[in-house]
Amino acid sequence: MKYLSLLFIIFYVSFATGQTVTIVRDSNAPRVLFGAEKLSQTLKDKGYEVAFLDKLPKKIRHSIIVIGAMGTDNWKQNTKKYALDESKLTKKEGFQISTQKNIIFIEGMDASGALYGALELEERIKIGGKLPENINVQQNPEMVLRGTCIGVQKMNYLPGREVYEYPYTPETFPWFYNKALWTEYLDMMVNNRLNSLYLWNGHPFASLVRLKDYPFAVEVSDEDFKKNEEIFKFLTEEANKRGIWVIQMFYNIIVSKPFAEHYNIKTQDRQRPITPLIADYTKKSIAAFIEKYPNVGLLVALGEAMNTVDDDVEWFTKTIIPGVQDGLKALGTTVEPPIILRSHDTDAPLVMAKALPLYKNLYTMSKYNGESLTTYQPRGPWSETHRQLSALGSIHISNVHILANLEPFRYGSPDFIQKSIQAMHNIHGANALHLYPQASYWDWPYTADKTEPRLLEMERDWIWYKAWARYAWESNRDRKDEISFWSTQLATKFGTDKESASQILKAYEEIGEIAPKTLRRFGITEGNRQTLLLGMFESQLVNPAKWRVYPGFHESCGPIGELLIDYAQKEWDKIPHVGETPTQIISEITKHGEIAVKAIDLAAAKVTQDKAEFDRLKNDTYCYKAFADCFSEKVKAAILVLRYSHSNDIADLDKAVPHLEKSIEYYQELVNLTKDTYLYANSMQTAQRRIPIGGDDGLHKTWIEMLPHYERELVNLKRNIALLKSSKDGKIAKGEAKAWQTAEVKVLNKNTTTYDVKNGIKVYDTPISEITKVAPELQNLKGISFEELGQNEKGTKLKFQNKKAVKVVIGYFNTDQKRFLLPPSLETDAAGNTYGQAEVILANAMNLKELPRINIHTYLFQPGENELVLGKGKVLVLGFIDGNQDIKSRDVGYIGKDEKEAVDWLFY
Repeated sequence: MKYLSLLFIIFYVSFATGQTVTIVRDSNAPRVLFGAEKLSQTLKDKGYEVAFLDKLPKKIRHSIIVIGAMGTDNWKQNTKKYALDESKLTKKEGFQISTQKNIIFIEGMDASGALYGALELEERIKIGGKLPENINVQQNPEMVLRGTCIGVQKMNYLPGREVYEYPYTPETFPWFYNKALWTEYLDMMVNNRLNSLYLWNGHPFASLVRLKDYPFAVEVSDEDFKKNEEIFKFLTEEANKRGIWVIQMFYNIIVSKPFAEHYNIKTQDRQRPITPLIADYTKKSIAAFIEKYPNVGLLVALGEAMNTVDDDVEWFTKTIIPGVQDGLKALGTTVEPPIILRSHDTDAPLVMAKALPLYKNLYTMSKYNGESLTTYQPRGPWSETHRQLSALGSIHISNVHILANLEPFRYGSPDFIQKSIQAMHNIHGANALHLYPQASYWDWPYTADKTEPRLLEMERDWIWYKAWARYAWESNRDRKDEISFWSTQLATKFGTDKESASQILKAYEEIGEIAPKTLRRFGITEGNRQTLLLGMFESQLVNPAKWRVYPGFHESCGPIGELLIDYAQKEWDKIPHVGETPTQIISEITKHGEIAVKAIDLAAAKVTQDKAEFDRLKNDTYCYKAFADCFSEKVKAAILVLRYSHSNDIADLDKAVPHLEKSIEYYQELVNLTKDTYLYANSMQTAQRRIPIGGDDGLHKTWIEMLPHYERELVNLKRNIALLKSSKDGKIAKGEAKAWQTAEVKVLNKNTTTYDVKNGIKVYDTPISEITKVAPELQNLKGISFEELGQNEKGTKLKFQNKKAVKVVIGYFNTDQKRFLLPPSLETDAAGNTYGQAEVILANAMNLKELPRINIHTYLFQPGENELVLGKGKVLVLGFIDGNQDIKSRDVGYIGKDEKEAVDWLFY
């Protein structure tokens, strides 16, 4: 029998080798030509001889493949004798493959469709081992744009620069000039039928164009400028062959550093008004870019470095659009390239309403689940923004952004991803996809895995790209068929049988639920500010308000449910619960981890190839289980501590201790699993990251760094329980906090008056603004007086001179009403912690007679002449303190009579 099988193989290979296939294609169509070349290579790998022609031969002696785009002269010439039904070709990039005798016709709705048709046939030849004798396939994509993004950015700020400011240079981005890397990435994209590539950068123009009026604005050397021109030309041409549209993203308003230094201004300043100089520079930069790279699109971020929505509208309609139009005029064309408006931190519907009369080819983009992946049941105000933008009738893009809750472990749940794509269609009305790397966006092209050489993110996270692309093309695929498809893919990758591969798929899908469920029920924010997989402090679980829960997050990024503090209140009041509950989620995530580990263990023995990567996937599965077990124990402890806030029964605190001890044991497991396998958890390693702890100077990015902090939290709880037990009345006598040490500062504002920060003082000279309670820390301060009307209409500016480092003490009203200035938000202002101002230092620290209570933030300024610039709205400037003194953050607890005092003090 073995002898006969060998004879058959020899006969089959000899027979295939003897066959010739002629591919007829248009040699002047780059995308068709690329598809034909890919198809040719696969045929040759299977033993076929391949010839190319531009025209169909009169006599057909062997197999023919005709590739072309519907309606082109070449296609019409080669198919005029054949009746082809084109009724099912209905969308751009669609294709059909049909057979007549020994001719296979691959017809695309356009050149991209012809390319995708060629790739479809190529894939079938790979799987079947030969050219199919009869084939009849029609496919049309559901999503118009299916794109990925790459951040031309770094994990840390460059010296002397601010957030997002990264010129294109070989020293900063050596990979950017690696043509082989680009080729591999673009091939990955086209193989997954991805058709758009976004390059994210703060201000790319000064690396790519030179302006006649501002030649000094270029911020790279002449040598690097030429390299940038060369690589950009290479990238756009190679992308075009593969049907990929390159899109350059930029933030507003940012100018180049040489330009800023020339005019003695800042490169970016959120509070800065639009000026004629900056508008002229930016408009001319855009015009020059459009003239030089007419086939490169623009993605515009109006948020983060601009002040008001009115500024956004003015900038978009009077600077950006005219800049594009000037570029088109210089080219002598009226064909409008698409401009994509990002809705982040702006009123996109308003901006679009003002812009559409001026420019028609506008697209819109909004984040799918914010800056994480949390649900396939989005709702709330963020979903409403999607629906408003999709209702405009233009292309609306859903942006799967940053994935802060998935870093750094592998993620590849096809089921979760498929349902998310369906939600984009059915709930948001989106018809396009923008996809971030699954992890390590700020460290691209590498992952956080501790390997030598380092792993490429596009290779490690192959399933991430393949799944999103597959469902962006067609989302309503049968679940059983998909289990079979992905099991086959995994069997091929790891050399297992299909049953074992199905266990690997089960592990992927089980761990794929853990981070989304955890963040949406317990997180402070979906944004970069929080690195979920490093854990959370008990103080953050029991008093999330102190850490400023991002508005709209919980209402938008998950099904209806209860936050932990609300759940505890309902439990105490014996009120029925609604929707998804904290106890439900911790039960589910631990079960997901248990099932995933069992599944990956079952598959391990059958793995025969790429074992090193399988072992890394297996380790990630164990990491997810340890995280789920640890987090669940912390939540159990937090529930008991919150119960104590109602019962005042120390027995509740005693019951919490074993759970917190158990959480430390599980976290130690996480440390052991990651200390030799990961370089970091979070790829953004700046002061923007605040939860669970500040990421200043690149610290606290690993689990081994975090463990002592969590151990200290347990020690503090035990100490405070002991103090409670030893007290006579079950309460701890808290020592009076000491007043902060003030600093001498010369205020340079004209006609400035001050006031004592004490009870009975009216901060705005109105009865309702009288101070009724003030934290001891603030007692010695001298507040700076500002008029309400001036703050609301012009904002707050304070110039001063200081000989030593000082902190300006700012009181933000705890409300989201428009007439009050909102506190710094790193979700919408990446520079929102430049002065260390992002965190609440004293929560509930002041009460005014009939105004919202006050939270205290501080801004650090080094010696010299300085200026504090705040936005429009009421805010208190309460004085200056020594910038080098040690000040402790706490919740002062000046709250309403019907409110419960926070219990996070138990962990300090």
